[in-house]
Amino acid sequence: MKKTSSLFAGLPQEVLDKRKKVAQPSFIPPMLATLTKNYFSKNDWIYEHKFDGVRCLAFKKNGVVTLLSRNDRKMNIEYPELAQALEQQSADNFIIDGEIIAESEGVSDFELLQGRINLRSEQHIKLKEQEVPIFYRIFDLVYVDGYDVRPLPLSARKSILKKLLRFNKILTYTEHKVGQGITLFKKACKLGWEGLIAKKFDSPYVGVRSPNWLKFKCFMQQELVIGGYTMPQGSRKYFGALLVGYYDKHKKLQFAGKVGTGYSAATLELLGKKMKRLKAVRCPFSNYDGTERNIQWVRPVLVAEFEFAEWTRGGKLRVGRYKGLRTDKSAKLVVQEVPKAIGLV
Repeated sequence: MKKTSSLFAGLPQEVLDKRKKVAQPSFIPPMLATLTKNYFSKNDWIYEHKFDGVRCLAFKKNGVVTLLSRNDRKMNIEYPELAQALEQQSADNFIIDGEIIAESEGVSDFELLQGRINLRSEQHIKLKEQEVPIFYRIFDLVYVDGYDVRPLPLSARKSILKKLLRFNKILTYTEHKVGQGITLFKKACKLGWEGLIAKKFDSPYVGVRSPNWLKFKCFMQQELVIGGYTMPQGSRKYFGALLVGYYDKHKKLQFAGKVGTGYSAATLELLGKKMKRLKAVRCPFSNYDGTERNIQWVRPVLVAEFEFAEWTRGGKLRVGRYKGLRTDKSAKLVVQEVPKAIGLV
């Protein structure tokens, strides 16, 4: 472990004064980015790869590593090679923030990562480690060796992070570019990325959704709650299409349409068996329009990621496609994510 003094070396005193000497917390709410269509290039902002994976806060305390999702769910069983890679680091007593991904042709692929998300058997996970290798793309540091560094500017946190760890194949530092936002965004979309994250370089780390972190998305994608399914037809098994929705400001589940594509045979079986255990008699949507027939309602607890062309004026998905289940977000927290207009200073 490098001495704390060397980690903070070179930072101005006014930055060092923002550190807080505290006991290491057991959980920290992650900072979240705000979706926008106001793309821009500014020299006081940095631009990073937006990864299509699972958010992970990694805690190491007295040599013990704990991997936590954004909703405080432990993930050590699912990703043992990541926990081991962090245990082998000489650095200790820290909290870092990043994204666990699987890659297809050099691009993060959430659908591919599904092969790891729902596993619990050590034997199956061991087999999948070779078949679906994972990577931890680390982009922030929030605590180190007795200090809460969230009040420090992002530029300082990244400087400390780069010194803290020995990066390798699994543990990688997320590089960034200064300025050039629009050019980089166009390039990202051509490469098949999900998009970019724009971050104000002097911003502190806050555990809420913030306008100082912005999402530039190449295509529409968000989590939705599964509230029912249509019966399968022909040779298809388990179900036909999913009926999905999101919660409004009154905490009522709004119907957002049906999604009938994106399901492999394995996905149909996995989801079909999960939904069978959640069968319900009543429709969970407060505004269901009754357009579909032969529906089986389910208790609205499953959250999945969907890709789509756009929102219609009536608040429905157009050309939706299933991407995978999410286990890192409560159904009650799923809301419609609409791009916000951001006023920049």
